[in-house]
Amino acid sequence: MAASGSNTEKHMSIFEPAPAIWASRMLSIFRIVAGLVFITAGTTILFGYPPSPMPMPPIPLMSQLWIGGVLEMLGGLLIALGFLTRPVAFVLAGEMAVAYFQFHVPLSFFPTTSMGVPAVLYCFFYLYLVFAGAGVWSIDAVIARQRRAVGGGR
Repeated sequence: MAASGSNTEKHMSIFEPAPAIWASRMLSIFRIVAGLVFITAGTTILFGYPPSPMPMPPIPLMSQLWIGGVLEMLGGLLIALGFLTRPVAFVLAGEMAVAYFQFHVPLSFFPTTSMGVPAVLYCFFYLYLVFAGAGVWSIDAVIARQRRAVGGGR
């Protein structure tokens, strides 16, 4: 119910979706935070910083773990910037699915037991970004606005 009977004000309801602008802004914030955290997963693998809680031997160049670190660091950067979000998110969702089934499932199918919770959550978050896009605060959104302004259509 709007203040003083006005129909122009709209209050957020716990039962209805948030207005699109707020959903898009929060999507952008979530994407930025997740991308920045994902960068640190890659830098831990590639550079040992921040230091891993478990000792890690040097990672051989071009090994599967090294490639994963590169994907996490560069993919995390692109996700944080919101640039090429859909294709990058598709690749990262696949990487996290492989990580879960290759490294966590052999310990236990249950993510809480196999320490696979981050892999599962990142996988589904990135899969969501494939469909939702980057949100309003992104390079992708700037490019889309510029294309619309010059009549580029899609």
